[in-house]
Amino acid sequence: MENNFHVNKLFKLLSIQNKSDLSSVSKKIGVRTEVLKYFNDNRVFPYGDVLQKLLEFLDISEVEFKISLGIIDHNILDWLGSNCKLVANSLPKEKRVVEVFHPKFRSKFGTLFQGDCIQLMRSLPGESVDLIFADPPFNLSKVYESGINDNISEDEYLRWTEEWIVEAVRLLKPGGSIFVYNIPRWSTEIATILNRYLEFRHWISLNFRGYTPPIKYKLNVTHYGLLYYIKGNKPSAFNPQRIPMKTCRHCGGEIHDYGGKKKNVSELGQVISDVWEDIHPVRHKSRKTRDSNELPIKLLLRIIALASNEGDLVFDPFGGSGTTYKAAEMLGRKWIGVEIGDVQGIIERISSNEGDYDRLEEFKLGSDILFTKEQRELRKANGFWLPEDFK
Repeated sequence: MENNFHVNKLFKLLSIQNKSDLSSVSKKIGVRTEVLKYFNDNRVFPYGDVLQKLLEFLDISEVEFKISLGIIDHNILDWLGSNCKLVANSLPKEKRVVEVFHPKFRSKFGTLFQGDCIQLMRSLPGESVDLIFADPPFNLSKVYESGINDNISEDEYLRWTEEWIVEAVRLLKPGGSIFVYNIPRWSTEIATILNRYLEFRHWISLNFRGYTPPIKYKLNVTHYGLLYYIKGNKPSAFNPQRIPMKTCRHCGGEIHDYGGKKKNVSELGQVISDVWEDIHPVRHKSRKTRDSNELPIKLLLRIIALASNEGDLVFDPFGGSGTTYKAAEMLGRKWIGVEIGDVQGIIERISSNEGDYDRLEEFKLGSDILFTKEQRELRKANGFWLPEDFK
């Protein structure tokens, strides 16, 4: 497949496999190549004259066209519901082969495997995991250290995404939680899949700090999405996380005006909202253990502390640099991990007592407190209120 030439359902229906095919079909239909590519790449249902020309060229009805593109409206869903046995009997029987995996590494709390995450998940018992965190490839044409190139078609990416999510849902215990981290573009699609199986709790926004360059015809993108879902209607673990009040780093004054409510502010700090501005979406280069994108361990410390208890089992299907596993280890959670690429870096990180433990201490010092030591000193020097002023 030519670089950045994706064959989604529309191009498959039109028998377009490359740019030459696209040019030929474009002339036959009377629709410009860039228009056809737009509807294919964005997986948007065609409209207006383009729709009519495609229906005439393919000699099919609009309903047939919708089904062929995977667009199932409520009328089609109603028909499928009335004819579910007919549909089920027409589908090929799934041949499920379960591979046998052997651990590459064991620690005090966890077990690490190497291989394909979907195959590993199929080998694990259902309803055995308390918390899942997933940071899948973003399908941005990157080649990872594992040698995996995520430049695949949108349809392929979403088919693969649904596969691993279905397995993740099977693994979750009732009341278990799953967090999926991705760019907004894919978070909307992932949420659609998760909505079929789990209960939505939050779309958490992790905001970038600093300057972001403008994008033509778009608003500036300043956050990554962290989807939070649970299995059932009540989480088995939910430990509210509290952080210090946001203050000016120069004078120590509070950013928001609390008016007469200052005396009611808890000395334990503020319960986090669904917008996280104190954690950068990607780990700072000075603290990375590898060249590619790596999540800050503070993110995983917060998620694991929020949605699990000591002794619970945490699973991350995309090992990367092992951030989830290290955070689970430090917080006394059992964990299972898998990485398709080289796992030596993860093993070394889990085995080391350096670096990450400093971040753990920072995390603890910045939790369950209204003002840090530095904030208190700055506020006192500049005459701003402190909790004891209201006692």
